[in-house]
Amino acid sequence: MLVTTLSSLLGFALISVGLGWPVAARLKLPAGEKLLAAVVLSLLGGFFVAWGVYVFAWPIAIFWSLPALALFGLAWGRTALVAVWRDREARDLIVAQMIVTAWSVGWLALVVTYSGGGWTGDWFGHWQRTVFFLEHGPRDILFNGFDPLTSRPPLANLVTGALLAVTSRDFAHYQLALTWLGCLAFLPAALLARRGAGRPVTAVLAVLFMLSPLWVQNVTFAWTKLPAAFFTLAAVHYFLAAGEPGNRSAGLGCAATLAAALLTHYSAGPYAVVIAAGWLIRGWPRRKERAWWQETAFAATVGAAVLATWFAWSLRTYGAAGTLLTNTSVTDQAADRATQLANVALNLRDTVVPHFLRHVDYRFIAQTSAWGWWRDWFFLLYQVNLLFACGSLAWLVLGVALVRRGAALSPALRLGWGAAIAATVFLGIAAHGARDPWGLAHICLQPLVLAGLALLAAQWDGLGAGWRRVVVAGATLDGLLGIALQFGAQSFLLDQWLAPGRPAVATIASYSAIANLNLRAKLQNQWVFFGDGFVAQETLILVTLAAVLGLALWRTTRRPA
Repeated sequence: MLVTTLSSLLGFALISVGLGWPVAARLKLPAGEKLLAAVVLSLLGGFFVAWGVYVFAWPIAIFWSLPALALFGLAWGRTALVAVWRDREARDLIVAQMIVTAWSVGWLALVVTYSGGGWTGDWFGHWQRTVFFLEHGPRDILFNGFDPLTSRPPLANLVTGALLAVTSRDFAHYQLALTWLGCLAFLPAALLARRGAGRPVTAVLAVLFMLSPLWVQNVTFAWTKLPAAFFTLAAVHYFLAAGEPGNRSAGLGCAATLAAALLTHYSAGPYAVVIAAGWLIRGWPRRKERAWWQETAFAATVGAAVLATWFAWSLRTYGAAGTLLTNTSVTDQAADRATQLANVALNLRDTVVPHFLRHVDYRFIAQTSAWGWWRDWFFLLYQVNLLFACGSLAWLVLGVALVRRGAALSPALRLGWGAAIAATVFLGIAAHGARDPWGLAHICLQPLVLAGLALLAAQWDGLGAGWRRVVVAGATLDGLLGIALQFGAQSFLLDQWLAPGRPAVATIASYSAIANLNLRAKLQNQWVFFGDGFVAQETLILVTLAAVLGLALWRTTRRPA
């Protein structure tokens, strides 16, 4: 299983970088930004090919052109590739990306069942969508009996299918592919953190990600929010770059990546609104310049062309209502506007105020497993509460970093960034149609949380020793209560250690109804999880994870060269 995993990851990496490398290598960009451009172009290329296979019924063998073209692209641009590796900052970024990926895959290897809070359905729904595109399923399909194709955008499912077509078309590789795609979100976050900061910031950010329960849970849960966060954070990076003198071509990158984010998950919608507004506000002083209008029109055309691959086909196939009115943002709306506004206000409160500071119905997580109950209790903090999603103490230090960073900005910029953050939070919560008394940080706000960790890493040296100790203490607590406890339950290791000899049926029955629903879905469909291939190797995995974390911590202690 280890050899298969490593070979699959190598194939994923080859396609995710090599397809776009011939173009990225020619761009006049720093080495690290060439890597980001290569990944963006590669994923878009894989999407276009997979979309063509589905829409035009091209032979599925065409997927084998992807690794061949990727190898050719890397060989053709080998000189530039060597130059990137010789660049110290780029090499530091690549190593950090590899460490974060190894950490994430290691935790995935412990997952033999999904559980935690009320999360269910999405992980096998996206598997069904991936299979649907590979097997050219009927267009009137209802996933799980109720979910139409148009309720979710297709980019991540199509790219995942392309990766499976050249490795292995089973559920375990599906999980591995989505973990790989999710891990790529570290790359643009690191580039954001390094804007105005030195090389060591990448190592600090890697540790912050690795000890973030939000990151580890979402990168191992087989859904598409972190792949969408990759494109969203890349769009933010290109938006900032477009505001720099002599870097107007970044506007094209911003438009293309923002469109790709929307085609990956509609949770990118709030960021699209905020970035578009920011583009117009920043460009307002240039509104009389023809060049600015041409630049804006060109970028908008590129973004629209990417979006049209899905929306034009969907509108033609399903009509306006079938395309635009099937997502839960629309279908879960209240019957009247007043009730919906009240739902938004309550969801805002419940996303910011932790559940232990207000009244909630804990029967939602009822179970006889003591550690299962506490796992769900903490899960419903780290995954759905905006403050705890940043870290149990990191949110406080992040607030300090924001204040200090804001003090160095002009009043106009300070107001602009404050408005952008507030608008993103509001829109990210308002975009969810239904009432949720536990919180909604996991729906649309993951890119914001990751960007916050990037800011924390960028301000690391200026925080002072006391605040850094607070972050370290909080991250240690988060690792134990938000990661170790969660994966101890998903692997049943806690049951093996704390209740040895108990029958498996009794162990399963001790967990919540949602946990049992997920396990039944796995067993009834006979899906073999990635973690099933590592059963009885848990000790080796835990030792490896400890070594990877030790390496990541050691890298934070190195002085810049």
